[in-house]
Amino acid sequence: MVQHKAQLKKQQKRGVDFKKIRRKVGRKLPPPKNTTNTEVKSKAIILPEQSLASEKAGLAVSKKGLTLKELLQQTSHHNAKVRRDALIGIRDIFSNHPAELKMHRLTVIEKLRERMSDDDKIVRETLYQLLKAIVFPACKEDNQGTFISLMMAYVFNAMTHLSIDVRLMAFKFFDLVVQHYPLSFSMYADKIIQHYKEILQKNQFNMHDKGKLKSVLAGLAHCLSLLPCNNSSSTDNNAIADRRILHAFESQVHEDRSGFSVTAMELKGLLPILVSGLQDFMPSVLTMEAQTYDCVLSILKSIDVVVKFFVYGKGTRTDQDVLQTLLKKLFGVFPLHPTHQSSEKGDNRYFILNVIISEIFFCLVDWSAPPSAFLDKFLVFVVDALSERVGHSGKSSFQKHSLSLIPFIPKLIMQVDNTWKPHILQAFTEAFKKCDPESPMKLVCLSAIEEMLFPKNCSVSLNTSDSEIADFQISWIREIPLLLTLLGDKNTSASKAVLLLQLHLGQRGTFSEELDNMQYSLREFYSTRPLQDGNISYGPFMKLDREIQELSICCLYYFSFLDPSLLQSLAACCLCHDLEPSLLFCILEVTNSAFRAGHIQIADYLSFLITLLSRYQVSSESNSPAVDKGRKSNVGLFRSVTSVICSCLPQIGDDHLVLKMLEGAVIDQIANKPPLALENTCALLRMIVTLDSNPTKLSAPSVSKLANVLPRYLIHVSSLGEKDIGSGNAICTSRNRYYTLPCFLLFHRSEKILYDVLNGMSSFISGPSFDGQNDHDMNNHSIRIVAAVNVILLMHEDVRVREILLRYKKEIGSVLQNIVRIMSDEGYKLKIEEKHKIQCAYDRLKTITTR
Repeated sequence: MVQHKAQLKKQQKRGVDFKKIRRKVGRKLPPPKNTTNTEVKSKAIILPEQSLASEKAGLAVSKKGLTLKELLQQTSHHNAKVRRDALIGIRDIFSNHPAELKMHRLTVIEKLRERMSDDDKIVRETLYQLLKAIVFPACKEDNQGTFISLMMAYVFNAMTHLSIDVRLMAFKFFDLVVQHYPLSFSMYADKIIQHYKEILQKNQFNMHDKGKLKSVLAGLAHCLSLLPCNNSSSTDNNAIADRRILHAFESQVHEDRSGFSVTAMELKGLLPILVSGLQDFMPSVLTMEAQTYDCVLSILKSIDVVVKFFVYGKGTRTDQDVLQTLLKKLFGVFPLHPTHQSSEKGDNRYFILNVIISEIFFCLVDWSAPPSAFLDKFLVFVVDALSERVGHSGKSSFQKHSLSLIPFIPKLIMQVDNTWKPHILQAFTEAFKKCDPESPMKLVCLSAIEEMLFPKNCSVSLNTSDSEIADFQISWIREIPLLLTLLGDKNTSASKAVLLLQLHLGQRGTFSEELDNMQYSLREFYSTRPLQDGNISYGPFMKLDREIQELSICCLYYFSFLDPSLLQSLAACCLCHDLEPSLLFCILEVTNSAFRAGHIQIADYLSFLITLLSRYQVSSESNSPAVDKGRKSNVGLFRSVTSVICSCLPQIGDDHLVLKMLEGAVIDQIANKPPLALENTCALLRMIVTLDSNPTKLSAPSVSKLANVLPRYLIHVSSLGEKDIGSGNAICTSRNRYYTLPCFLLFHRSEKILYDVLNGMSSFISGPSFDGQNDHDMNNHSIRIVAAVNVILLMHEDVRVREILLRYKKEIGSVLQNIVRIMSDEGYKLKIEEKHKIQCAYDRLKTITTR
């Protein structure tokens, strides 16, 4: 049944459930009516003092703005690049802010040590450079025990790491610790040696990249060089620069080893490993591969130290036999030389290796047994090395590397047959003369020379009757004074060694003729002749340490005679104000002892003493240019020197004879024009009165000269304390007494001198000055009168001279008459103050005369 269209329309109009909305194409659909609006509208809230920059204000930051705390945290980051950048930032902070490291050093060490086992090679290398350049140098003065304990736990942990690269780097870190804290090896020597054995014995020598072992072997050589322990914190680099020198090792093996836990058994177990490694490297070292040389050098150095440990330490003859068996193959290929044409640098490398092998051989050689089959090869090398026929690498390099051969020369000379001795001595002498005076080699050569001249084993010594050997010995001795002058004050250790050798030569009494000839060259060591301007040119003696100066002075006693020119140089040193007083008295003591032993002629000795007293420049307490410049007064020192010299005079011989010998020279010095200083004149007068007697033994010309000089001298004395004369001032009285006592003794012993002095005072008042020139100054009369009266008052204060003056009233009256005459003739020219001074002087003199 078919419905009609009209019926269908009716059905549609009944109701609509969903209304279909037609949309135009391209229009956006509106959101559903039940959609939730998620849009949030907000405004920024700004709070003051909450920025990151304000939190870091006042803190040290790196270039990237990170603080030390942040950088230390980043060192544990999972990213290797972040860890490396953190280490670089820490270095930046410590470089710009060193105080940060001092404040947080323990915290920094505790954090940085974790990176020693880092898996990244660049991170480990960055840490190594940070510790080496910044951290260790800054912490070197800190508590070593705490620092070492913090580092070594992680160093040992890295040494047991599974990665071979980390393990190798751990030894490099340990070597860095030892370089800055040598005590660390002594504390952990047992464990460290064991780790070295483990890293070396597990076929590491057969690795393709053998250069990785270079740092390990270098660190091992450095650690072994500390055996046995040297407790001194500082070593004189100029004394012995190489720890491998035989004498240095021999002297150290007797020191206390309680600080070391390493045992001989462990070192004995280490030696075969080193020898095995050396055999593995040997084929490539003959072709001088670049990465091989450093390894071989470190192995040989380590073997050298271990050998010396057994030979000069705890070893026995059996140990040495084992060592020789192990090293027999090494001696068989000596000397090492390239298999093809090599460069100068290559020749130098082989020379260094051959030197170390020679050291090992000479340590192991048994001189009590028949000569070794290898001995001739090593003797040829020693002669060629010292003669510079091998190793053409420059003078400084030659001296540095051939240095360790020198200590073996004395033993070789004592043990080898006569055919080898001249060759070895000739080569040694050439090396000794050619090496620089300041070089360590010169110092070691001096030690070898002393051992050959004065061997410790008296039963074995050089045959001095052999003219050829004696010639070499004489040539060494003649170098001593020249070497002292060349050294100057640049190398005190070498200067001391030279002087000790000279002292031992004198004490032993050998080569006395050469020792005496030495003093002609020693003049330059003390002082040279005065220059044209009158200044003295002093030698190295004045600049050396006091200990060395005393040593050089002691050497003077052992000359069989002292040349006058050397005494003149010594006198010049004594006149120098820079010389310490104790050294000045030391020179006086030694010269006096040398004279009494018959080593100095009496005329030379007296001349030496007179020179000291007459030429010494005294800086007095009063107006003195030296004092104005800040120099302390040396009056007390000079008076002590005068006292010492005067006490030596009676020891020379008969007083009368000695007086006759020095009378002319001393009187001439006193009467010298221009006049000497007051202290010098007083010292010379004291020499005269020390030897003179009552009545005087002085000759008439000497008495006449003294009579002309003493008035001037006494006037000078009176002018020092013009206001204090007769005042009773104790200090001034004591000072005047010191100056006037020699004169009063002369007055008591010779009234002729007193008579001439009084007449001289009378003439001085009215006549010309002592220089023979008239003084037309208007103040001249008052000054002269007061000075002359003061001199007579000084005489009157001495009891014994006062009694003598009673017999010279006529001469004193003449002085009073001259004063009256001047007052009458010249009074109208004088000022009132001058007249008053003259009148007071006249009254004082008149009073004591009347009394």
